[in-house]
Amino acid sequence: MVYDVAIIGAGPGGYVAAIRGSQLGGRICLIEQNEVGGTCLQHGCIPTKALISSTDLLRKFQAAEEYGISLGGPIKPDLAKMMARKGQIVTNLTKGIKALLKSQGITLIKGQAAIEAPGTIRVNEESGTPQVVEAQKVIIATGSKPGSVPGLELDGVRIISSDDAVRLREIPERLLIVGAGAIGCEFAFIFKPLGSNITMVELMPQALPQEDTEIARTLERELKKNKIKLFTNNKVESLREEGSDLIATLTNGQEITADKILVSIGRAVNVAGLGLERLGVHRGPKGEISVNNRMETNIPGIYAIGDVVGGAMLAHVASAEGLVAVENALGGHKEMDYTVVPAGIFTSPEIGRVGLTEREAQEKGYTIKTGRFPLRALGKAQAMGELAGLVKLVADAQTDKLLGAHIIGPSATDLIHEAALAIQQGIPAKALAELIHSHPTLSEGIMEAAHSLYGQAIHLPREQ
Repeated sequence: MVYDVAIIGAGPGGYVAAIRGSQLGGRICLIEQNEVGGTCLQHGCIPTKALISSTDLLRKFQAAEEYGISLGGPIKPDLAKMMARKGQIVTNLTKGIKALLKSQGITLIKGQAAIEAPGTIRVNEESGTPQVVEAQKVIIATGSKPGSVPGLELDGVRIISSDDAVRLREIPERLLIVGAGAIGCEFAFIFKPLGSNITMVELMPQALPQEDTEIARTLERELKKNKIKLFTNNKVESLREEGSDLIATLTNGQEITADKILVSIGRAVNVAGLGLERLGVHRGPKGEISVNNRMETNIPGIYAIGDVVGGAMLAHVASAEGLVAVENALGGHKEMDYTVVPAGIFTSPEIGRVGLTEREAQEKGYTIKTGRFPLRALGKAQAMGELAGLVKLVADAQTDKLLGAHIIGPSATDLIHEAALAIQQGIPAKALAELIHSHPTLSEGIMEAAHSLYGQAIHLPREQ
């Protein structure tokens, strides 16, 4: 059989593209070397959120007295049970994806794929018998893998990646996290409630270097409140072992002793063995596959999506790119629009963002106005006992169009989508202020921040 589309990689980009391709009437083949769901389901988004759900509950139990609840006996984590719960969630979702693929009539092949020529793929299956797959079009969706740092080579035991961290069997007493981006900060808030002594090292001047400065500073205060040490403008200059200790020397001369080091400095594209050089597929400076807004490579009939094309390495971006690529592969005319891409960081408190930061908007030449509202001024936040947080809106002072929204606080990753829709539809910021929001809710913070753009926030004192 000659398939209409063969997709290499069954992560959130690949399997979503496969399902949409089948819905559009295409004959689809999906090739995956490991397990469906990719990094997001197997090692990233879902496993970490399962663990975060456990540690969030642990944190609540530990603070039960503050809520008027008395619990008998000590509250302590059971890492083995937490990992077992995480594993069961991953297993259930993996089965669910396979069932979806089967219901759509998609051929799923397990093996390592290499593109021999446009439309011809050799798959080395687990049995050792190679299989040749022929297709009119090919979509590459092979994702990424944890990045490494010279001198901190990953061994999976003492110097670990985020993939390794979600499989730990013991809680490290002393954990050094190299990189205070989204992944590093999430793991800090996972392991601190479990009892780990956490130190973080970040090369840039702030934690979460991609985030709005006010949001990052708010999170840094929460790190400090939780006794998580953070060294910014630093890196690990050298590492030595003394007995069972790992001793890292930082740029500032500080020595950090750890049992394990988690390296979370970003991810590298996963293209080994695909045969891109032989095909002449153009690639960028970091090895990413170059594509246009139709997700086409320079080779006719070959598309690429997800982490492997660089850009925002987010599961939902990969899925959106997959929808664009497969529709075009089947004769459609769609283009990828990256203007409005919400993102979430599942720290404690959470962070949600969309659009431009204040600095980015100024760099693009906008005359801006900003609105802010602290969550502690909300009745719902007070009732929840979740006071740390902020809603910040960035708007065009001339047109009143919303340019960016940044939220840190409980449920920020869910709340951000109201602002995302406003940006996508070009809704003026005034409309967010005038929209009646239910009380008491956290979303009132968006309404109040919108009011503050005009100096009219109800629950903020008048500025003198």
